This record gives sequence, C-alpha cells and structure tokens, in this order.
Amino acid sequence: MYKPTIAVVGRPNVGKSTLFNRIIGERKAIVEDTPGVTRDRLYAAGDWLNYEFNVIDTGGIEIKDEPFQEQIKLQAEIAILEADVILMITNGREGVTEDDLFVARILQKSKKPVVLAVNKIDNFEMRNDIYEFYQLGLGDPYPVSGSHGLGLGDVLDEAVNHFRILEEEEEMDTSIKVSLIGRPNVGKSSLVNAILGEERVIVSDIAGTTRDAIDTAYTYDGEDYTLIDTAGMRKKGKVYEATEKYSVLRANRAIERSDVVLVVIDGEEGILEQDKRIAGLAHEAGRAVIIVVNKWDAVEKDDKTMKKFEDKIRNEFQFLDYAPITFVSAVTKSRLTTLFPLIRLVNDSHKKRVQSSTLNEVLVDSVSMNPTPTDKGRRLNIFYGTQVGVAPPTFVLFVNDIELMHFSYRRYLENQLRNAFDFTGTPIHIVSRKRN
Repeated sequence: MYKPTIAVVGRPNVGKSTLFNRIIGERKAIVEDTPGVTRDRLYAAGDWLNYEFNVIDTGGIEIKDEPFQEQIKLQAEIAILEADVILMITNGREGVTEDDLFVARILQKSKKPVVLAVNKIDNFEMRNDIYEFYQLGLGDPYPVSGSHGLGLGDVLDEAVNHFRILEEEEEMDTSIKVSLIGRPNVGKSSLVNAILGEERVIVSDIAGTTRDAIDTAYTYDGEDYTLIDTAGMRKKGKVYEATEKYSVLRANRAIERSDVVLVVIDGEEGILEQDKRIAGLAHEAGRAVIIVVNKWDAVEKDDKTMKKFEDKIRNEFQFLDYAPITFVSAVTKSRLTTLFPLIRLVNDSHKKRVQSSTLNEVLVDSVSMNPTPTDKGRRLNIFYGTQVGVAPPTFVLFVNDIELMHFSYRRYLENQLRNAFDFTGTPIHIVSRKRN
C-alpha cells in the first residue's frame, strides 16, 4: 500500500518542528526559539483516520542571506519535490511577512496541494488574526496551536482529503508501475533516458497527478507503463545527497508504489553491501523484482564472465533467488529489449491466481514425495490450502499444529509451487493456520 507524504515547510521560527512532533506523536525534531535550528530534513511516520503517511520536517525558508540559508532552502525544496501534500506553517502572532510571501510563491510553482496552517493561535479570540493570510493565495487558513495541540485535527482532515484524491488517481491508473532502485551512480537515470529513447516507446507526461515531476508514462508494444524514477530524473539543477540514508528513503517511497522493481547494479564496480540493503527493501515489501546489471559494456569479459557474475549475484542475493537477472548497457543501449518481456513476465507472476483444486493437487503430490516433518512423535498434517491474495501471491495452509510447520519444509513447499506454477520474479508468502 502506497504511503503518501506530507512536507512541513515555512519560514524560520513559525513552529514547524513543534507541529511535526504533534503529528507524529513524539519529540523527534529539536524545538527551540532560535531560527534555523532545523537544518536538515527529518523523516517520520504518522497516521490519521486510518491513513498512514510519511512526514518530512524542513528547515525554514527566508529571503535574507543567513548562515546555512542556501542549504536549508535546498533541503526544503527537495522535501517539496518528494511530498504529495504540503503543510505550510505561518505565525499568527506576527502576521504575513515577506518571507511568508516568498515561501508561498515557491509552493504555488510546485503545483502540489497545500494546506495552510496559522500557528500560535492559542485561544479563540486570536482567530480573527488569521484572515490576512488569505493574501498568500493558498486557500483557507486553518488556525492551530502547536504548543497546545489545538486545531491540528482540522489540518489533518484536509490533508486526508487530498490523500483520497491520490487514491482515486492510483485506482484509475491501470499501467504497470516500474521503479528503478539502487545506490547512487549505478546508472538509474541513464537507463531511464535510454529506455525513453527507444523508437517503439511513446512518451507522454502524466496529467492530473501531483507526482508528474517524478513519474513518466510510456507505452511499449501496446502495454502502458509508469516509470517511477528514484534518482531525481529531470530535476536539473537540483542536488540530491549521495548518502545511503536518503537513497534508501527515496527507494522505499518508490517501492511502495511499484508493481515491479528493477534493482540496478553497477556491473563495472561490482556488488556492494548497500546494493543488498536496498534490494532487501523490495523483497521485504513483497514486490516483483528483476536484477539489472548496468554498464555491462564497460566490463572486460570473455565467454564465462556473465556466468561468473550471475553466480556471484545468486550467492550475494540469496533472498532474491526467484528474481531473473539481465545484463544491459544504458550507454550502448545493448540488451535493453530484454527488460520489457521480463517486466511483463514478473508482473504476471506477481498477480497470478491458482485454483484451489489445482493447488491442493500439488500439495498432495509434494507431501507424497517429501513427507511432512514430525516433532516428538507428532506429524504435521496439511488438510487444505487456498490462495488468499496476490501481489505477492499469498497462500494459507490449514494444518493440525502451526508449530510443526518448520521453515525448511515451508521453503520446500514454496519451491514446489514455483515449479508447478512458474512464479518467476515474485516472492511467495505461505501462512500456516490451525484448522478449527
């Protein structure tokens, strides 16, 4: 399930961090009356009305040239780009300032939905002070008090309304959503540009979405795709941190929205620990996965090089033993045509359904070939199995005692299901339940 993101922005010392802490329910951001305390972005999780979402706290944006101001502005701009809904905080005690107008102009250019909160309205009489904030051109201002927690529910209600619009857009979009993840500089954006340069690819902007800055729609051989770029494609002039922390955060957000994840590895540099950590996010999220080795043109090779590299991947990425591997070059565009058939294959596997009768035939055959384990004289009995979900395929097996279902036997059954039904590229979840 995709988790939307709220970015908390505004000029310095309007109470952004206090409201951020209120939203997430803990004291994570540093709260002081000194402007500019929050220099970097802070990420946390929040929930409201059965919606789970991410929250980003940012440093204050202002016109004058203070120390770290350029870095703070950059951090806030990155948060705005990553956000689905923006929560702009102003100070009701000080009224509209030049810095508020400056921030409002930035937000209007972003084309993202904005919820305007006038903070430090600590009592009912002060509510008359909010009307001047209409001049910011961001819609109705909401009075709130970060220090007392007043009015925050109304702000979150409005944010959730925008989440519902996002959900409707997602439901209307039937394209296969594909994200490219990997550590910085493995060639994700180069791959995107190479793919979009293919003659058979029709490229168009996604209209009516708040995420068109990071999504690209294209059609290949009659199939619609949405490419979710985690490397800041088409963000010319924007600087993205090359640190593991932020590359993982961006990868997580892309994975949440994906049907298929392309884990991109630098074939020239080889496999690093960070590659495995980022790939693990896709596996844990239950997404269909393809391992893409890029920069294959730069590798000195003979007739055994590809096989050796593939063996190394299988050894290092044992948790992705179901994922197909392809070797490509964004520079020379070699073997790019291998991507789309694989994407369609693993997407079909990810959403495949198996009839209960056929499933149980395979289970019976599997048990006859390899009897169920025993423990202290008790044997595991599998009475019946049924598929309860897709994306990823999820099966419930009704047994006499769930404690008797050993991990190794569950793994054996998973392999039998893969052999019988070809679940290439997708994880399988097998859940044991005791039959009542």
